[in-house]
Formats: sequence, C-alpha cells, structure tokens
Amino acid sequence: MTHRISRRARVLAASLGAGVIVPFAAAAAPAAAATAPQVSCTSSKTGLAAKLQNDITTALRGRAGTVAVGLYDRSTKTTCTLRSSTAYDSASVVKATVLATLLWDAKKHNRYLTSREQTLATAMITKSDNDAASTLWRQLGVTKVKGFLTAAGMTQTKPGANNYWGLTQITVRDEQKLLALLTAKNSVLSDNSRAYELKLMGKVISSQRWGTPAGAPSSVAVHVKNGWLSRATHGWRVHSIGTFNGAGHDYMITVLTQDNSTMQYGVNTIQAVAKAIHKDLVPSTTSASVLRYVPTSNPQEAIPAVPSAG
Repeated sequence: MTHRISRRARVLAASLGAGVIVPFAAAAAPAAAATAPQVSCTSSKTGLAAKLQNDITTALRGRAGTVAVGLYDRSTKTTCTLRSSTAYDSASVVKATVLATLLWDAKKHNRYLTSREQTLATAMITKSDNDAASTLWRQLGVTKVKGFLTAAGMTQTKPGANNYWGLTQITVRDEQKLLALLTAKNSVLSDNSRAYELKLMGKVISSQRWGTPAGAPSSVAVHVKNGWLSRATHGWRVHSIGTFNGAGHDYMITVLTQDNSTMQYGVNTIQAVAKAIHKDLVPSTTSASVLRYVPTSNPQEAIPAVPSAG
C-alpha cells in the first residue's frame, strides 16, 4: 500500500537534522538482529585484535538495528571496522565537520576566528546548538564544506541539501578520517585549530557526554560529539564520535546506528560497544570509569530548533 505524505510533512521531516521528532512518523520497528555482525580487527599487539573482535561482537549480539563501528589506536596500530562505508543521516555529528571546515577556511585566509564565530562554535559543539550550526553552515556554504571534505579525503560524506545540514550523509570511514585529522599533525588543519576543536569537544555539557565515552577510564582524556534524529524511515539514528588519549594510548571511536526503536536503545547499543573497547584497550584495576562520563538517562538537545532553509 502506498501512503501519500503532504509536501509540508516531507519538508518538516527533512529539516530534522538534530533530534526533533517527526510528529506524523511513528518510530520504525528495529530490524531483528538474526545473526551477530562480523567485526574485522587487526593489531600489532598480540591477541588484541581477536579480543576486540570477540568483545565487540558480543556487545552487539542480540541488538536490533543497523550498527557501524570504527576504531583506531595509534599506539598499538589497532583497527576495527564494521560497515565502514554504510551511509547514515548525520544529525548533530556533522557539527564537528562544520567547525573543522570553519577552521580550515580561516587558515586558508590566514586569519583567526572572530569573537562571533567563537561564540557560535562553542554553542554548536558544547551544547549542540542547532541555531549556531545553521548560522555557520549558511556562512560557509556548501562549496566550502565540500572543499574541506576534499582536502580531508572524506570522499564518502555528502552535505545535506538546502541547508539541511543534519541530513548530511556520513560514514564511519570518513568520521574516523576527521578524528585522525583532529588528533595528529597534518597539512589540512593547523595545530592551533586541532587543539581548539578538541578543547570544545572536551567541554561538551554533561547531559550530552553519553556514547563513546562510556567506560572510559579516568586516565584517558575524552573528546566527544553526538547526534540523534528520528525520521519516518529507519527510526532513530543515534551516533557518537570520540577521541581518547592517555594511559599510553591514542585512539578514536565512531559508532553510527539507525533502525533504533527509541533514542535510548541506540545510546545503549553505542555504550555497550564503547565499554568493550575501553576495557580491552586500557585494562586496569585501578583506573575506573569516571562519573562525569556516565551518560544521562534522558539526553536532549540544548535548543531543539529546526535548521533554517533560508
């Protein structure tokens, strides 16, 4: 049976780039997880790849929905991937790319961010402020966003049309490339730019520190950006990207999910994966997870505004 949806409803659905629920769209039932996803891991440390592969697979066993995972640890040359090229609606995760584009463009013009831009960037990253993201997206324009993506080698990322930045198509592979740029010297972003973005990602408000930081030990510094969005198809998209440095490790994690029945279901899936990764990479009997990285039970956007189409 074909259901006709009004133009207004379609536009409203398209505008939900950062977590506003579609009034007419009931949450889609998650697809049953008939078999455990196959995670592929490699490592220069003996036994670590097999352990991560087993523990991530166990964390995902029985979980409904479609999950993509990326892990890279520079210190042990460890990589794990699952559905690395599957595309997802970005929701607010794209805000990390928006800021990177702004910093890249400022570097090209040999200038610092203005006080206005710094205020917008801070609100966009630390509070996931949608109005700030919309303002910076319009200021940059899709041409500059695409320019940064090309420079960063993020060839699988497709900017959302008509200023609907939350519908940008992202993949684990490209999000891992972005995190790699933020955490190591490169020709795309200056050292000051990288430090600035990581500083903001390290100051995300407590109610939005869920996801990849779950289970991170107190000996590891955490930088995170999350995104969440419900649409008429594929239910809730819930994503988390994070970088972690300390205890002899330097690693980054991306977990993208969709087909979740609720937001919390997606959060729980991401955190199960994150806890397995942190435990395997930084095993310790003395460095317990710190309370400030325990996610809220009811995460929400700071200002759940609809991105402007103007």
